[in-house]
Amino acid sequence: MPRKMTDTGVAALKPRAARYTKPDPELRGLLVRIQPSGTKSFWAVTRQPGGKQVWTRIGPADAMAIEAAREQARSILQRVRAGLPAVEAKGETFGAVIDGWLKRHVDSNGLRSRDKIVDLLGRHVSAEFRAREFTTIRRSEIVALLDHIEDDHGAPQADLVLGIIRRVMFWYASRVDDYTPPIIRGMQRSKQKPRERILDDGEIRAVWKVAGESGTYGALVLLLLLTGQRLSAVLKMKWNDLSSTRWPANEPPTWTVATESREKSNIGKVRLPAAALAILEKLPRFAGNPYVLAGRGGMHIAYSGNPKRAFDAKLPKGTPNWTLHDLRRTARSLMSRAGVQADIAERALGHAIKGVRSVYDRHAYFEEKSAALAKLADLIDSIISPRVVPMARKREPLRPSR
Repeated sequence: MPRKMTDTGVAALKPRAARYTKPDPELRGLLVRIQPSGTKSFWAVTRQPGGKQVWTRIGPADAMAIEAAREQARSILQRVRAGLPAVEAKGETFGAVIDGWLKRHVDSNGLRSRDKIVDLLGRHVSAEFRAREFTTIRRSEIVALLDHIEDDHGAPQADLVLGIIRRVMFWYASRVDDYTPPIIRGMQRSKQKPRERILDDGEIRAVWKVAGESGTYGALVLLLLLTGQRLSAVLKMKWNDLSSTRWPANEPPTWTVATESREKSNIGKVRLPAAALAILEKLPRFAGNPYVLAGRGGMHIAYSGNPKRAFDAKLPKGTPNWTLHDLRRTARSLMSRAGVQADIAERALGHAIKGVRSVYDRHAYFEEKSAALAKLADLIDSIISPRVVPMARKREPLRPSR
């Protein structure tokens, strides 16, 4: 017969390299979860009538006796098996507050990050956590949620979710009496420095070669490098954003980057270099899909996850990790290398010029930005296809005639 688990036994459980759980021999469905950091917590796990498994955190094991955990677990297991939320909320639930925040803050201000926020919450915040009474959520429970996200998806994902929860809690605190958010400094998981990664010439050649063999996704990579624009601008490029004049002609086509509400500044209108136009010429057009980089369902292509992993798998072994945004940094560095003035290069990237100049200098810089992209394309071409200049033969010295 299994030995009974005691408070002393829980305290003696040692952390391992990976997170693990220890079941309670006395109550089936009660477990102790031990993190690699040594943090321990009680969890109840059972299945709903439809068969879905539900994990519910009970509390920290260092602040709760196992008998108290068993008592709460019995109630939770009974409710979940009956098809009810694990914990009966007495006030507004976390999910209800989230919905209110999305409606009154995110939607009313037209925040463009709404879809990303909803996606992050949908992937990382369970239905059980959403059903919790909002004002009773403790710091330790948020820490446990972040531990789970960090272990399964990495520290950056945990920090993104923490950022959303922080904004929701402080928004709620601004609307009600006597609520203090449990968020404090130091809860973030990663100490990220600004990326400095740019691709060197050898990496540019390798990426260019793979991109040329990777269809529409490869076209995305090449256009990002040739234009230096933000990923969202290139992804959302539509055929009607390009002038009807086709290359080669007296006036090459221009691209007008659409400006959305609350968007950062962008390059505006610019003439595309021949290398970019050659890429556009090869892309298919689909009825009912307005996007240049057309994907499924009338939308643009996916840019991360499996497509990026498949692309990276074709690169030479040992290629350091890189992101699509690194191409923008690479393009800006190449512009300096090509002799583009810093002020023009910043405008070509769509960066806002700060100070009184932004108020009084209303020149569009169309020709200057177009020339900057042309210089960038010429430099990239010289990197992709280096020109070998034959060395002049050494002349024999003249010998005096006899």
